Amino acid sequence: MTKYVNPQLAPTNRPPRPVNKKMRLKESGSLASALMLAPSIFFLLVCSVYPFIWIFRYVTYNYDGIPAHTRYTGLRNFTTMMADTKFWQSVGTTFEYALWKLLFIIPIALVVAVLLNQKLRGSGFFRGVYFMPTVISSSISGMIFTFIFATGNGIINGIMQNLGLMNQPVGWLTDTSVVMAAVIIMSVWAGFGNYMLYFVTGMTSISEDVYESSRIDGANGVQTFFKITLPMLAPVLKVVLMLAITGAFKDYEAIMVLTNGGPGTRTNVMFLYIYNLIFGTGANSARQIGYGALLSLAAAVIVGAVTIIYNLVAKKLDDVV
Repeated sequence: MTKYVNPQLAPTNRPPRPVNKKMRLKESGSLASALMLAPSIFFLLVCSVYPFIWIFRYVTYNYDGIPAHTRYTGLRNFTTMMADTKFWQSVGTTFEYALWKLLFIIPIALVVAVLLNQKLRGSGFFRGVYFMPTVISSSISGMIFTFIFATGNGIINGIMQNLGLMNQPVGWLTDTSVVMAAVIIMSVWAGFGNYMLYFVTGMTSISEDVYESSRIDGANGVQTFFKITLPMLAPVLKVVLMLAITGAFKDYEAIMVLTNGGPGTRTNVMFLYIYNLIFGTGANSARQIGYGALLSLAAAVIVGAVTIIYNLVAKKLDDVV
């Protein structure tokens, strides 16, 4: 017969004590995670999911905001959308705007990030200066550039005339040949600081030993950028490009303040056209919430399709590289 020095160590035939579910949740941290995620999930449901479901409710109705005027119209909104040349023109304008914006904002943000990553004197100050426009409201940005691009007493025209670069002021906001350039300049100024910060953050994660090795091997600044910095920034660059694409397709607030889609329909982007339909502003005197809800879904499908295509192309490039 085996004797135990410590009777507490002796084996017993008692069944193991059941573990309480609350204790298990507490020990695993699931309860704390759920409590921290609860506010975000609540606001996601209230501010995103519910409005999206609400849109489906009026897709097949003629609805102007007054319940008594609501009429079921079947597929009439769909046929109207297919024949709506103004809407499809706004889709084309959105693609044009997004293309020009991406061609300028990504290279500028990347170049500025590389310069600020050199740890030069005052680089921290300039990071704050370049990032500041991103925290300014879109409507405020539109108002600022309304004064900058004004025809009569605008800052741009005044500077260019004083330098002798032009004899007559340019109608930046009234001439269809240059108004898109004014809109692109405003959007690049307002957004490139955000993407610059992403690039700077990505560059700080690159080991300094890699740059030191390249300098020992005799690589110059251009070779270092294309052979080391850019390839190692590829994951950040993919995320920034996706954010820039979706952001460009959803821009409309600053454009509404700056040009309100004009002159004519030259800068009437997709979501600005939908906004004017739903709220009865601009050239639309009556609110068309039902038709606007359908166009909102169509716009979401367009943006989603562009995002999917970009993700497929990015994945193919990863496989090739």
